[in-house]
Amino acid sequence: MCLKMFCYQCEQTAGGKGCDRFGVCGKSPEVAALQDLLVFALKGLSLYAVEGRRVGVNDLSVNRFTCEAMFATLTNVNFDAERIADLVREAVELREALRKRVVGIGGHVDLQEGPASFKYAGTMADMVKQGAEVGILSDPDEDPDIRSLKWTLTYGLKGISAYADHAAILGKEDDEVYRFIQEALVATLNSDAELEEMVGLVMRAGRVNLRAMELLDQANTGANGDPVPTKVPLGHRKGKAILVSGHDLHDLEEVLKQSEGKGVYVYTHGEMLPTHSYPKLKRFKHFHGHYGTAWQNQKKEFAEFPGAILMTTNCIQQPQESYKENVFTTGMVGWPGVAHIGGEKDFTPVIEKALDMPGFGEDLDAGYVTVGFGHAAVMGVAGKVVDLVKRGQIRHFFLVGGCDGSKASRSYYAEFVEKVPKDCVVLTLACGKFKFFTKQLGDIEGIPRLMDVGQCNDAYSAIQIALALSKAFNVGVNELPLSLILSWYEQKAVAILLTLLSLGIKNIRIGPSLPAFITPNVLDYLVKNFNIMPITTPDEDLRVILG
Repeated sequence: MCLKMFCYQCEQTAGGKGCDRFGVCGKSPEVAALQDLLVFALKGLSLYAVEGRRVGVNDLSVNRFTCEAMFATLTNVNFDAERIADLVREAVELREALRKRVVGIGGHVDLQEGPASFKYAGTMADMVKQGAEVGILSDPDEDPDIRSLKWTLTYGLKGISAYADHAAILGKEDDEVYRFIQEALVATLNSDAELEEMVGLVMRAGRVNLRAMELLDQANTGANGDPVPTKVPLGHRKGKAILVSGHDLHDLEEVLKQSEGKGVYVYTHGEMLPTHSYPKLKRFKHFHGHYGTAWQNQKKEFAEFPGAILMTTNCIQQPQESYKENVFTTGMVGWPGVAHIGGEKDFTPVIEKALDMPGFGEDLDAGYVTVGFGHAAVMGVAGKVVDLVKRGQIRHFFLVGGCDGSKASRSYYAEFVEKVPKDCVVLTLACGKFKFFTKQLGDIEGIPRLMDVGQCNDAYSAIQIALALSKAFNVGVNELPLSLILSWYEQKAVAILLTLLSLGIKNIRIGPSLPAFITPNVLDYLVKNFNIMPITTPDEDLRVILG
């Protein structure tokens, strides 16, 4: 029997409608079904977590597990069927343990919803069948707009969970974030949900994500200091090498500490580029520079990299067989046949693999890029920026950022940045910048025209910059000479978009295409209330924005 699937959570979904045979991302129908089953199981766990809170039972291990497991279902995070199945089993076991505690204290446990009592099957094949019955289209009679909002909310929760998990690893947590995630998961079970109710939950998800990003900002800067503008070399040095990709600063620091003095250089890839601006990480002498981009040449870059590769989070294409033995994963990341570094964070296998490989045979100078324009750095020159705007030297700010991807239409963003007039400043963040991050745009009286704000979660920094400028000019954010030109790929981008909308930010341009899970009616709501719009062409969008 050919197993059918349906997934439309990422921007590259087949035909702009949904992957129904095999994921464009490489996700198999079996893994898709298991991920659906995991989300279903987490709804059951959340039912008891919500009831538990009502009677005074609040289990931190349950809260953390909920985020970790949701994180595992993001695009390109974990395609290892065995590990996903293990997470389903753990979710049910945690649910039953929590149920007993709630019973013991007199809580209501006669919950009728399916995930409150479902039992996972004994075989992998049967678990896959269970998952196929609880996916996106499991209720063919559900109102399409309600379904759209429920899955918009679910995808936002996946993004929030990723940020909350990263923050928790560094010791920053807020129970209100956990509470909302669980309450929102329960809300998706409501078969009588009203449109207004779901819209309200989606907007709340945006506000909660702002808190999650704030926690992560506090965690990253508290552990490593405030980012400072830093030139990062793009070439390499002769010698052994480790390449760290993803987002996890804690893992990077551990790799740096454990490899110090071992004769290995450590390079960043993808969203790890901004880590070179953190003072605590900069102190490592063998932390050399940045290698590669994100999506455009990733397979070629990884295949040619002469050292060990560590993948710490998502936004990474599945490793190819030709170099899979050189790849290691950590955290919730997992692919079949790839070695995984567990919670003990012993990176000895990574270091030993790097020492066994040839490394780079010679030095290469490939120029540099500058990173480190987080909110602390930009606020340090805010007075000068305001003065330049008032004197007409800076006409407009553009935030051009978001996810990278493989579609040819994503060339829009590089062309847009190239055509931005010389009296305008471009802020950028996340992996979308790798379409144009090497462009030297010069400066305006010492203020760089291209400022790298950081990783995707550093949308928090960009928001703080916008709010500070709004205060300085005594106008609302939507009245600032600021335009948002965003690219999206996966669910953290969904969470960030919901945050921007929850703050009332309007006139956002998004591309390269609109989410397949947004129905025409929901899109109409977004257009009427926020004037959200698709990108067109760089020339046309610049003409409309600048007049």
